[in-house]
Amino acid sequence: MPYTVPAHHAVPDAEADLRLVGLGKTFVSQDDPSQDVVAVDAVDLSLRKGQLVTLLGPSGCGKTTLLRMIAGFEEPTAGDIYFGDKRVNELAPNNRDAAMVFQSYAIFPHLNVYDNIAFGLRLKRLPRGDLQRRVDRVVEQVGLTGMTQRAPSALSGGQQQRVALARCIVMEPRLLLFDEPLSNLDAKLRDQMRVEIRELQQRMGITSVYVTHDQVEAMSLSDLVVIMNLGRVEQVGTPVEVYGKPASRFVADFIGKANFLEGRAVDDTTIEVAGVRIDVPNGVPHAAGQAVTAVVRPEALRLHQGDEGTRGTLRGRVKRAAFLGAIGEVVVDVEGQGTWLIDVPNAAEVGLPAAGDAVGVSPSARSVHVLPGSASAQ
Repeated sequence: MPYTVPAHHAVPDAEADLRLVGLGKTFVSQDDPSQDVVAVDAVDLSLRKGQLVTLLGPSGCGKTTLLRMIAGFEEPTAGDIYFGDKRVNELAPNNRDAAMVFQSYAIFPHLNVYDNIAFGLRLKRLPRGDLQRRVDRVVEQVGLTGMTQRAPSALSGGQQQRVALARCIVMEPRLLLFDEPLSNLDAKLRDQMRVEIRELQQRMGITSVYVTHDQVEAMSLSDLVVIMNLGRVEQVGTPVEVYGKPASRFVADFIGKANFLEGRAVDDTTIEVAGVRIDVPNGVPHAAGQAVTAVVRPEALRLHQGDEGTRGTLRGRVKRAAFLGAIGEVVVDVEGQGTWLIDVPNAAEVGLPAAGDAVGVSPSARSVHVLPGSASAQ
């Protein structure tokens, strides 16, 4: 069953800058030409002007195919793409009001920085004075001042990516598309460029779609995150929503680290796990007695050493503990629940238990999220 975007993220058609309606893409299987492979399956998504949405998911989930259909490089086999109120399915990429920043930069090696940025404007036969003003403005915006006469071979990876970005935004497109643009950069430069891209996108107010497999990148950049799996949308939400209130076990497991609590519903605000009742103030969307699966993140678990503990404390035994600087990471075999991961803040001061120690574990009630649907379906 296709995922339905929550009402608070739904965008009226008249306000949508980008709208995907039942968008799908099917390929013929290379292994068996008689079989079809569904790469993208009935995706519905709308963005308001100025929003940045990331398409996030594992390799092969359909996120790049979806981006390429928006850009016009792949033809949909089902559904429609609208830029504003204009259907663009049959328009060639160069006739869509969109620009893409590629993973490989895709800048011309025989042209200097200035000519790379000005290339698209020259194809549009923009008057020389207007071209000069737009290129100069963008050069300053992306931090390439003083480098316009350099060849691409004389630039660092980060500088080449700035050229690729400048070449797109100088066209003043309605839509900016990013295909894993930072994956070729080292970690420190990737962090820097991520901040720069987000600040520039917000300053210019360009509606943007950004493909990545990097969770940190998605969480730090996005107004909305679209989690994809097997061609389908699993969840659309803000970074806080997809982390704190995942819509499925796949999302919970894919975003960050998660512990799963298997139990039953007691009432609207209580579940029972391994014989222990746990308060869930945010609500239990199940009838009393029904099997449930709940999610709690490692930082929302408290470790009780010795006999310490209160209501909602489960017992277990430490499997291993590691000091990681800012936190300690403790793995506990919890009775009746399997292995849980617990983050211990300020571990250098509070200390960590040893392997084999008996401990108690209790979750922060407001951080326990009961997954929707039956436990068997999750």
